Amino acid sequence: MSTSLRTWQARFEKLRSNKLFETFVIAIIVVSALVIGARTYDEVSRFEQWLAYLDMAVTLFFLVEILIRMAAEPRLRDFFKKGWNIFDFLIVTASLIPMDESEMVLLARLLRIFRVLRLVSMIPELQMLLSALVKSIPRMGYVALLMFIIFYIYAAIGSFLFHTVDEQLWGNIALAMLTLFQVATFESWATAVLYPTMEQFPYAWIYFLTFIFLNAFVFLNMMIGIVLDVMQKESAQMALDSGEGEEAELSALRGDVKSLKAQLDRMEAALIRQDEGAGKP
Repeated sequence: MSTSLRTWQARFEKLRSNKLFETFVIAIIVVSALVIGARTYDEVSRFEQWLAYLDMAVTLFFLVEILIRMAAEPRLRDFFKKGWNIFDFLIVTASLIPMDESEMVLLARLLRIFRVLRLVSMIPELQMLLSALVKSIPRMGYVALLMFIIFYIYAAIGSFLFHTVDEQLWGNIALAMLTLFQVATFESWATAVLYPTMEQFPYAWIYFLTFIFLNAFVFLNMMIGIVLDVMQKESAQMALDSGEGEEAELSALRGDVKSLKAQLDRMEAALIRQDEGAGKP
């Protein structure tokens, strides 16, 4: 790489890591979101041309910004080694679809909505939250499976016992599961489900309260516990990668202890060899 290219690459790297530049990019993303929202109001139809110019300017800025980030990498393929960079590249590329009056206008507007998601790639804390949510899904899946089993059992019981109360609520197991989902969300469940059922089955409250206790308290807290556990691990990993915080200090201390232990082992081995050599006739 020539000296001039290294100089420009260093300038782009300095600009990319500049906090003021990152803040300006975030502000442009917010402006882009506001432009998309403004297009949903009929009152702004008279400013449609200005909104189109503003959207074009935002798209051009995003294109320049992604090119700067790509030019800041020593090798272009290093840019695509990060998942968030690939995500930003796809969003910016999709935004280049023109918003004219063709059949692509709906697709172009839908793709521009996803530019708001670039806030996640720009803010490390949001990346940590999203990463924790994604990593929580496999563990949450087992809780969801257990919830489905409980739903199915309670729906079968409710369909057998309460089908005479209201066929639309308890006529079959599918309707019963939908009814129980309404109960689990607390959406008018008392007046629409509980009280009519208790008119024929006075002890039906036991059925509903045990179901609510399992779903609203036990399973929900299990879900929250899984997410919090993964978020704690992601936060610790984020602090470790940045070299800041207690986790980074502990990691450095562990490394120093391992290095010191290795040195002591080598010294001990050297002393043993020296003693063995001194003991020979």
